[in-house]
Amino acid sequence: MSLLDLSTLLVCVTAGLAFVNARFLKLPASIGVTVGGLLLSLMLLGLVALRVPFALSAVETVRGIEFDDFVFQGVLSFLLFAGALGVNSHALWGLRGPVMSFALLSTALSIALVGGALYGLLGLFNLDVPLVYCLLFGALISPTDPVAVLGMLKQAKVPKRIETLVAGESLFNDGVGVVAFAVLAGIAAAGSGHGHGPDLNAVGVLGFFAQEAVGGLVLGGVLGYLAYLTLRAVSDFVVEMLVTLGLVLACTAVALHLHVSAPLAAVAAGLLVGSLTDRMPTALSSREKFDSFWHLIDELLNIFLFALLALELMVVRFTAQALLLGMLTIPLLLLIRTVSVQVPVFLLGKRHEFSPYTRRLMIWGGLRGAISVALAFTVPAGPVRDLFLVMTYVVVVFSIIVQGLTVGRLAARAGRQEPQAAA
Repeated sequence: MSLLDLSTLLVCVTAGLAFVNARFLKLPASIGVTVGGLLLSLMLLGLVALRVPFALSAVETVRGIEFDDFVFQGVLSFLLFAGALGVNSHALWGLRGPVMSFALLSTALSIALVGGALYGLLGLFNLDVPLVYCLLFGALISPTDPVAVLGMLKQAKVPKRIETLVAGESLFNDGVGVVAFAVLAGIAAAGSGHGHGPDLNAVGVLGFFAQEAVGGLVLGGVLGYLAYLTLRAVSDFVVEMLVTLGLVLACTAVALHLHVSAPLAAVAAGLLVGSLTDRMPTALSSREKFDSFWHLIDELLNIFLFALLALELMVVRFTAQALLLGMLTIPLLLLIRTVSVQVPVFLLGKRHEFSPYTRRLMIWGGLRGAISVALAFTVPAGPVRDLFLVMTYVVVVFSIIVQGLTVGRLAARAGRQEPQAAA
């Protein structure tokens, strides 16, 4: 499929779903598009079963979409950069201990617990899946994608410390999860004799992780500071937009060539540019227009992702066993998310106080989204990939629809009852 065909398909489908949602469903944009896309996909699947030529052609068109390339070589970096721009970096620095503890410790705990639990669960179904692949599923399902939740937190006017903690954890959680997935994918490839991954020892794995994570943060910091120097020297809105768009693309392209994490580079660049331009508002011709532009980019890309997510549903091979395993994984993931949040809270309890609503919002607001699906599509083709795709879809649909539609009430309750100074 050509870039023009893909762009036309995405824009037209997204516009149609967004119109139906705004006119009839009236749900939050990303959730409404997902629900509408799910219904559209099910309708097309029914037409495919009836061998309708149009539906068969649509499925073949969707099969040509390189979902993981679309997400990881463009969309993800733009989303994380836009999200980082909107975070108060000074408040984030004040919560750097809790944020990094949640991003690193919680993610590592989640990957290990999900991988171990899935290995045991698959064994009960007589499915022989290597432990490293179960850990790979843990890495792809652990990153949270609470874009809609952050909007609800702002709307509900929850305490800024809660908003900053949730936003910071989600940004770095995504980056760390993607790096962990790359490490485990390399180990799986090396163990199977295909591809080149890190050495199968602790030093090799830690070195690979450090190269991806630290290298990405350093790259983002360097490019972000150069972009800031450029922004400070001009006062033209068009030039400012071109500089920041070029910054995100440069972070992605250079990171791919240097084999470091593009998502973490985008996060570091966004935090740095947002922080430095906040200190010197004169560095931007119009802060309001600048923020509005990146907010629009953020909203549009999220809607595109969820529309593409719905389209991909048509090419996944569903089985009753895979659906059952996906449904059994949902409560398992919620339990593990609870544990992975509570452990850092317990360890940090002497130095930081966490209100009950902070923990509840982090647990129930830890939505899984398009990032998990994109990672699932990068698993090597075969029965394991098909199984993981179905399980991931079940989890993501539950997360977006059930958790996404109810977390707003929890956020509103937190906004009414929590004092503004509480975390």
